Amino acid sequence: MSPTYALAVDLGGTKVEAALVDDHGAVFSSSRHRSPTGPTATSEQLAAAVVSVVGRALGGLSAGSDFVGVGIGSAGPIAVADGAVSPLNLPAWRGYPLRDLVERLVPAGPVRVRLDGLCITLAEHWLGAGQGADSLMGMVVSTGVGGGLILGGTTVSGPSGNAGHIGHIEVGGFDDRCACGGIGCLEAVASGPRTVAWARTQGWSGSTGEELSASYAAGDPVAVAAVRRAGRAIGQAIASATNLVDLDVVAIGGGFSHVTPDLFDFVREAVDERTVFEFARRVRVVPSALSGDGPLIGAAALIHRAALVA
Repeated sequence: MSPTYALAVDLGGTKVEAALVDDHGAVFSSSRHRSPTGPTATSEQLAAAVVSVVGRALGGLSAGSDFVGVGIGSAGPIAVADGAVSPLNLPAWRGYPLRDLVERLVPAGPVRVRLDGLCITLAEHWLGAGQGADSLMGMVVSTGVGGGLILGGTTVSGPSGNAGHIGHIEVGGFDDRCACGGIGCLEAVASGPRTVAWARTQGWSGSTGEELSASYAAGDPVAVAAVRRAGRAIGQAIASATNLVDLDVVAIGGGFSHVTPDLFDFVREAVDERTVFEFARRVRVVPSALSGDGPLIGAAALIHRAALVA
């Protein structure tokens, strides 16, 4: 049987990427294209970047291929009813009609927009570290912190589409101000850029997550403290989420999640402080099993695994 293809689009704070993905979750590498985004980009530049990657990715679709639709994973918040997006790290887009834009570019099939964190969760459930788990949270720890939920074998989106956005849970003991208006949000504490920024306030002289990783490996005490701080915040948020919805697995991906394997030890330590609540401590916290393909696989799962999508 010939494969069917979905177009997957992943929109984030630093780039937008698109590729064709088949119904087995394989990313068609020659169709994969990306363009930069960023907080200084204008609305017109962001739209042009989306048009560019979508057009180039669709160019990889051979004549007669079975094309079934478009899945878009976007940084939040979103409005699932009308497909509009307002990514916190892309201030030029507030209520931008992304679904309408993409619908004008594709030949046929539905276009579905969901949070990027939910797409990561779908990918991990389908092919990654969450296979076989019916109560799963996927997380992205990168430029921002996102998340998504599958509970009872079905995604949980909520009426606006923003359920599972764990990056904006406030974590106790932290007073970092967040761009969303909150204080102590997980994203404001534990994202890559904010962890780097905190380390710099403590006298560290680097400027990137990669440099922080190298400093950590060299035993720099400020780098160690910064990573431990981020891990503790992530663990506290996971413990809170597990107490709320009784999770089996949390799978964490994103660039900053690779700062050091020790990050997961720090996360686990914070979860394990719930010494009396065995149901909360039993949650497995694991790295993503999908490397850089997870966001695209998850976006494609909005089409290929539509039965799971609330």
